[in-house]
Amino acid sequence: MESQRIILHIDMNAFFASVEQQSNPELRGQPIAVIGAAKRTVITTCSYEARAFGVKTGMNSWEARQKCPQLIFVVGNNRKYTYTSTQIFAIMREFTPLVEVFSIDEAFLDVTGCLSLFGSPERIAKLIKERIRGEFGLTCSVGIAPNKLLAKLASDMQKPDGLTVIDPHNIPQVLERVPIKDLCGIGAKMQQHLGRFGIKTCGELGRFPVEILKRNFGITGEKLHRMGLGLDSTPVVPDEEAEEVKSVGHSTTLERDITERGEILRHLLQLSEMVGRRARKYRVAGRTVTLTVRYADFTTFSRQESQSDHTNNSEEIYRASVKILEGIELSQAIRLLGVKISNLTQHTEQLPLFPAERKKALLAGAMDEVNNKFGDFAVTFGSLVGKESGSKVISPAWRPEGVRNFDVE
Repeated sequence: MESQRIILHIDMNAFFASVEQQSNPELRGQPIAVIGAAKRTVITTCSYEARAFGVKTGMNSWEARQKCPQLIFVVGNNRKYTYTSTQIFAIMREFTPLVEVFSIDEAFLDVTGCLSLFGSPERIAKLIKERIRGEFGLTCSVGIAPNKLLAKLASDMQKPDGLTVIDPHNIPQVLERVPIKDLCGIGAKMQQHLGRFGIKTCGELGRFPVEILKRNFGITGEKLHRMGLGLDSTPVVPDEEAEEVKSVGHSTTLERDITERGEILRHLLQLSEMVGRRARKYRVAGRTVTLTVRYADFTTFSRQESQSDHTNNSEEIYRASVKILEGIELSQAIRLLGVKISNLTQHTEQLPLFPAERKKALLAGAMDEVNNKFGDFAVTFGSLVGKESGSKVISPAWRPEGVRNFDVE
């Protein structure tokens, strides 16, 4: 029964901004906004002091400055955030092995089997909050509920530094007036679709005839009905038990919009090397290469091409990306580029039969060995020497271990 499970959702408060404030005492208590790169003006996140003035994630710097003239901009340090995140997740695993990393600053914990060791779920939540505050000076909000859907909803109810419990017996009352947009998994488009049926709250969604939902949304209609009732049977899945990764990719938001072909190609080469190196590290190879482009006006699209064989060679990934690019008639300056390989297979250690292919494999291995020892791009392609990269945006797929754990700057 779902009511027998006890799930915690732990969400760090203004994580990037809070880490920056702890790292630099002069920023504490100040309205700050973290941006992805010195020349980029979109806010990644902001402190609660800035939020009090109406500053929000995704806002342009000039708009944010209008709302908060004293706002301090800080260029993000993703290595600092991933390190801190990894340490925080380690604390959570001291209380239960069932920890599912949901993003760099949030996780689900199944503590059902841990109560005999630590007491009530509220006590476990308080102990974790105390550890995180004591060791890192950071706060988090915790939601406690009988499933992941409601635990995440609960953690959003009191921020910052909140602790909210949704008791199984009070679920209908809690959900009655909760907007459907507050449920994880219901985005803006689905809100519009449901709004056409007059559904705006979870209570209305739960009471709406499931047959009509299924007729209009297919199998998703049944899921929506269950969400409206606060039902969710998905388990907490630790990283080691997670589904096999289906792709390896990197994207970069450029420090400025670009149009010059040579500059575009340099970024594609760098991204291809990052993808190839990570794929080689975890011994996977992909048959399909995907190129993602985001224009200056945020229009985003992807194109892909399948290769004759699986590869994790950076040059081959790059050539495939360039070929895709040549088939696109660019209409605007480019803001973001991404390269990904998919249709993965486990890659054997056996060297290629033909000399030219063997040479490429040995060269890639040698470069990886040097870069692993001395840092990213210590050895790289000549066209990348001395070239600055765009800002490294941490992917929502980031995990502290495994193929999705990639180095960021």
